[in-house]
Amino acid sequence: MAAAAATCVEGGVLLGEVLSRSEQRSSTSSLSSVIRSRFRFAYAPVRGRLAQHAMTTTPRLDIERHDELLRYLRDRGRIGLEEQPLMRTLEGGVSNRTVLVQRQDGDAWVLKQALPKLRVAVDWYCSPERIEREALALHWLARLAPAGMITPLVFVDRELHLLAMEAVPQPHENWKTMLLSGRLDPAHVQQFGELLRAIHHNALTHRDGVARDFADRSFFEALRLEPYYEYAATRVPEATAFLTRLVEETRARQETLVHGDYSPKNVLVRDGRLVLLDHEVAHFGDPGFDVGFSLAHLLSKAHHLPHVRADFGSAAHLYWQAYGGEAELEPRAVRHTLGCLLARVAGRSPLEYLDQTERTQQQRAVLTLVTRPPRTVRELVDRFVEAL
Repeated sequence: MAAAAATCVEGGVLLGEVLSRSEQRSSTSSLSSVIRSRFRFAYAPVRGRLAQHAMTTTPRLDIERHDELLRYLRDRGRIGLEEQPLMRTLEGGVSNRTVLVQRQDGDAWVLKQALPKLRVAVDWYCSPERIEREALALHWLARLAPAGMITPLVFVDRELHLLAMEAVPQPHENWKTMLLSGRLDPAHVQQFGELLRAIHHNALTHRDGVARDFADRSFFEALRLEPYYEYAATRVPEATAFLTRLVEETRARQETLVHGDYSPKNVLVRDGRLVLLDHEVAHFGDPGFDVGFSLAHLLSKAHHLPHVRADFGSAAHLYWQAYGGEAELEPRAVRHTLGCLLARVAGRSPLEYLDQTERTQQQRAVLTLVTRPPRTVRELVDRFVEAL
């Protein structure tokens, strides 16, 4: 399977074809033209309340029903008519169905199918058309990130809201799982910061193309700003003013490509190297969100694991240092960290590893800081740990 092979199917009619190797090596600007012409991605923004059709329509295929998936792959010519791949549903995701397909020729794919209603306790909807955003992000990130840190796209199906990408070879481990077991390697933290810096800064080299292709921020609104900041603002009146200002500030900034889900749960570790996954919230916006979102994960684990709290505090410092953020960005990154720390205990998607006592304690710690937010990441880490 070619590393960047990609096709698109709509209503059973093949729209795209496998990208040639010359196209794979083309400049990012010309690649963008190839993506637009070959795959006809939808760029129309979804504003306000999402369309009822997008919310309630269920695709005819459910990839977690492996017999249906096998029939689909054979009918669309993705695999041979007699081929019997091994299939395993992957657990843990709330926004997609995810299945590992291991083919007889040794290739392995991960198929993702976007859900219109996320698998959380409260009602949370987002158009499944976001799968097209992830496919587009996979193409861009393959050129913006260091080699080997992004999984190649295999194909995308607009009608059924699914894509396939090459699976990360075994053995590998999920970084979140490693961290929650107390296995914190500074080399991984260093890579995590350097990878985010590469994405943010390399996107500036192609600013016009990135700004055009990721201008629609409706998925970011539906999957981050509303369920995190705005919802938490309704649940925690003491933080309403802080979170409202943060939302306004975030919407006003359009600076570079933002991943939007830059978290240890979306990182696999293979042979000591990180591989980044899940790009459906990518948009052109405020890089401070990515920094704050990821720092909040490190600090929440510092809270949850008191026996290695100091190590996670040091990791947060190292991460910011590896990212190399400018002085202008730092206060904004701090505010996003505080917003995400609060949102992950009072928003629509609370961290599952924090119990109710820990969530209450984390909320209390954040509220002591939002009245006078720290100016630096170092001050933030020290004051947050002290407030616990």
